[in-house]
Amino acid sequence: MIVAFGTYDADRHPRVGVLVDGLRAHGYTVRELDRPLGLSTAARVRMLRQPWRLPGLLVRLLRCWALLLGDVVRHRRAHGRPDAVLVGYLGHFDVVLARLLFGRTPVLLDHLVFAADTATDRGARGARVALLRGLDRLATSCADVVLLDTPEHLRMLGELAGSRGARGLVVPVGAPQAWFDAAPVDEAAPDDARTLRVVFFGLFTPLQGTDVLAEALANALPRAAAEQARGGHGLEATLVGSGQDLPAVRERLRGLPGITWRDWVEPADLPALVAAHDVCLGIFSTTPKGLRVVPNKVFQGLAAGCVVVTSGTEPQRRLLGDHLELVPPGDPAALADRLLALRDPAALAAARARAAAGRDLARPAAVVRPLVRLLRERGVRP
Repeated sequence: MIVAFGTYDADRHPRVGVLVDGLRAHGYTVRELDRPLGLSTAARVRMLRQPWRLPGLLVRLLRCWALLLGDVVRHRRAHGRPDAVLVGYLGHFDVVLARLLFGRTPVLLDHLVFAADTATDRGARGARVALLRGLDRLATSCADVVLLDTPEHLRMLGELAGSRGARGLVVPVGAPQAWFDAAPVDEAAPDDARTLRVVFFGLFTPLQGTDVLAEALANALPRAAAEQARGGHGLEATLVGSGQDLPAVRERLRGLPGITWRDWVEPADLPALVAAHDVCLGIFSTTPKGLRVVPNKVFQGLAAGCVVVTSGTEPQRRLLGDHLELVPPGDPAALADRLLALRDPAALAAARARAAAGRDLARPAAVVRPLVRLLRERGVRP
């Protein structure tokens, strides 16, 4: 039996849910001891970057930990000691508590985000980054196994933790089953479709490269509108989310045709919204973090039956390159041209076929296979 433990929120951050579902698909019993902290990634990073906010984080954390302590006591009485403990995403503090509460039980930390790396990507510098690097070091030192999503992050763990980097294991992000369920039964584009529907969702941060996306849409949308007026195919874009770069993106795209803005979509409604589009957009930045990740939305877009257009970074090419429409990072002209090209029904149909062939790679049971192998090697079996 495995315990999934922490203050994670699987609705906001579906990665832990993918791991739990994947382990269950392989026959493991997974019991969740979870008391969500109720803070988004952006809010957590903001607290860590602005020390005067930390007391609020501490109060929330201690309240959740008190509840978790009672959960652990009751769980032990009912089920005994687990074979392993999985600490959910954004578990930098939770893994310390898990180490204290579960003693010698193997602790697996899903370290999808390095706190220092994320803060640097969002503009932090100096002593704050050093403090967060210390937090990363503490968190990873408390775990027997550190789960990471790309080999690039595995190398970062080695640089951070030295010989402890050998504790790292690469497990791709994947997508929850709800995204597969939302995909249209018939994923082929109708022959008479006249407008390519494109969606972007996420935080408007440097990692996303939304400045590149804005320039690309500012290029592509007027061209598509002019061609549609002459009987050609159109282009529409739905942009969902908020973040530090959103004001600049809105200003760049002000007055352009074919844009729908959505500040917020409930997590339960997001898969259906994305699945109603032809193309799901990934990330396009050239930041160090942007070059190291395969983002959630790439897996989720594939699962939802979309064509996924994203940057041709090494991690994305390596893992899913045959199934994605790749453009150079930081190149708005190339992105605009690719979107315009996909308006052609034959080009879109071919891209849909490539995407469909890679959908199963995003399933929970597929992405957790490296973790299942490691657990079995350590004697933890269903």
